[in-house]
Amino acid sequence: MAGKREGSGNRKVTVEELLLEMHRTVDGLAEDGAGRADLKLLSRSLRELRHAFRFFDGLRDRPKVTVFGSARLSPQSPAFRQAESFGREMARRGWFVVTGAGEGIMEAAHLGAGAEHSIGVNILLPFEQSDNTVMAGNPRLIHTKYFFTRKLLFLKESSGVALFPGGFGTMDEAFEVLTLLQTGKTHPFPVVLVDEPGGTYWARWRRFLEEGLLERGLISAEDLSLFRITVDVDDAVREIQRYYRVFHSARYVGKDLAIRIRKPLEPAALRDLAGDFRDLLAEGGMTQTAALPEEAEEPEIAGLPRIVFRFNNRSFGRLRQLIDRLNEESAR
Repeated sequence: MAGKREGSGNRKVTVEELLLEMHRTVDGLAEDGAGRADLKLLSRSLRELRHAFRFFDGLRDRPKVTVFGSARLSPQSPAFRQAESFGREMARRGWFVVTGAGEGIMEAAHLGAGAEHSIGVNILLPFEQSDNTVMAGNPRLIHTKYFFTRKLLFLKESSGVALFPGGFGTMDEAFEVLTLLQTGKTHPFPVVLVDEPGGTYWARWRRFLEEGLLERGLISAEDLSLFRITVDVDDAVREIQRYYRVFHSARYVGKDLAIRIRKPLEPAALRDLAGDFRDLLAEGGMTQTAALPEEAEEPEIAGLPRIVFRFNNRSFGRLRQLIDRLNEESAR
């Protein structure tokens, strides 16, 4: 949902206005006397992002799941085999599988998905990190210099995230994903943490969250709803697929949050939803509407109903619970 708020007074800022603002920012750097190193960083970042936006522009017709995990795990490890199976099952359901294009878990997920269903976003490091066997020479591979641009692309373009066991990098990615979801700085999507059968990697990690963070009041119980843990690949795949059974997407329109759904709710179901999640409302109630005028630039989803309400902009774990409730409607 980040970046989806309209301008003041609900007036939409035009492309021309945004480009003019960017030009003014660049001119301001000259006025500020910005140093060569800072300008070099900004220039390279902007070029990277421009190239990446063009790259992904032709790949937006299919959903994407980003896979994170250790580059050190061998093909003989159970986690490697789990990741390979996960990539295969997601590709079979029409998803692209996105990874950092390295070895270990990244290669496993791409081996399962196959070259035609794989996307790689590799990082240029002081030591050589070669592209994995699936992505070497693959036209759906790009390289970035900076971790922050790389991670932005992983999440901006994804409709789901799967994490397998890993080291510092995987922990960084796990906590960044959850931080962005917890604070509403990214669009809502499912996060699944996959362990090997009988494994304790993610169970011990969750115990740390509960005992080290939740018990001290550093996170809320609802934040634990932002992810699921499983040791079963089929369960991981179902978790991602289930997330989009009724829920389609969400965006802000002025001060309101519009949740686009794939089928309308019965009036009684909407009343129950508004009552059970009244704590999410900053004011007013929940209404079911057609597409709003401010969404005119998305004609491909104009036919979807919307649940619209004034969100309190802080309870994103509860918002995930609301999405789960919506998806349960398809099973009733």
